[in-house]
Amino acid sequence: MIYEWLYPLHEYPSLGFLNVLRYLPFRVICSLLTALLLTFGLYPWFIKRLQKRQIKQVIRKDGPESHFSKADTPTMGGALILLSLGISTVLWANPDNPLVWAVLMITACYGIVGYIDDAAKIRHRSSGGLSAKGKLVLQFGVALAVCGWLWSNLPGLPEDWIEVRHRLALPFTAFSKHPITLPTGLYIAFAAFVIAGTSNAVNLTDGLDGLAIGPVMINAGTYMLLAYLAGLTLFGRDVATYLDIAPIASAGELAVYCAAVLGAGIGFLWFNTYPAQVFMGDVGSLSLGGGLGTLAVLTKNEFLSVILGGLFVVEAVSVITQVAVFKLTGKRVFLMAPIHHHFEKMGWPEPRVIVRFWIISIALALIGLAQLKLR
Repeated sequence: MIYEWLYPLHEYPSLGFLNVLRYLPFRVICSLLTALLLTFGLYPWFIKRLQKRQIKQVIRKDGPESHFSKADTPTMGGALILLSLGISTVLWANPDNPLVWAVLMITACYGIVGYIDDAAKIRHRSSGGLSAKGKLVLQFGVALAVCGWLWSNLPGLPEDWIEVRHRLALPFTAFSKHPITLPTGLYIAFAAFVIAGTSNAVNLTDGLDGLAIGPVMINAGTYMLLAYLAGLTLFGRDVATYLDIAPIASAGELAVYCAAVLGAGIGFLWFNTYPAQVFMGDVGSLSLGGGLGTLAVLTKNEFLSVILGGLFVVEAVSVITQVAVFKLTGKRVFLMAPIHHHFEKMGWPEPRVIVRFWIISIALALIGLAQLKLR
């Protein structure tokens, strides 16, 4: 919005400095700082409002005993993350870019689903909330609608996106340099699965103070770099062509959204670090996960997201494995699922679990970036 309002004014001699707005790195930094300042400034007030309204975390009765003391901690703090990243993205991204609106749409709609889930938990003082089936129906419905638009032939979609939207690259294989092409219907279904799956995986990871927001920021920072490289030109040559990644110049604007997630995440972590003053709730975890999944689709890194978000994948697989094995044999693979609770049950202090999981997430991000030179 600022880009649209102020950049045209750079033609006036006295306002020539506004020419800096056309440079993506400048707007990326501004987006990060805007989201950071909004969260730093508003969270103390927001936490007090949550406390006043008795919006408190509902603790699982079968969870670790150390969590029972967290019952009075305010939740739904993710709502301010969404507000901050939304404002920052709208202010600093090019409003004519439909890819930016696609990721914002997914983020906002998944935030609404998360809000409904959180509200149900608080109202009934139960950790159940929305049924798993109901949540999935809403998530897939939103993802299919947005993906249907992105894979349509409606006017307004960027030409560079249309040219590559059916491609699917497989990291560390011959198909990373020469992507396969899928039919439209199959690709839409696959993309919706990536978005909804990532959303639920991040939601399952959000069980300890600061555990989920750390890897979310690491993933957002990685996608920020990938999105920027996808549209970068150096010395008259496309960097995307040199690195054999999808050449989507319009995807560069997604770096502004990624920076907003990073800035809002840092501000939230200040208050969410152990011992947490506020939890993000499903309104935050479902929406941020949906945003990461959408970034994977829009930057054509669907399978790479399995590596970048490997921590989220392991958390989700641990739950699926625990449920499946218990139904089949009546025995448990883990002391408790998701897997971060397993380590808590083993006697690991909560901060140790959190920091070690962050380290794993950083290592996975580096492995994911390494594939750029192994194509």
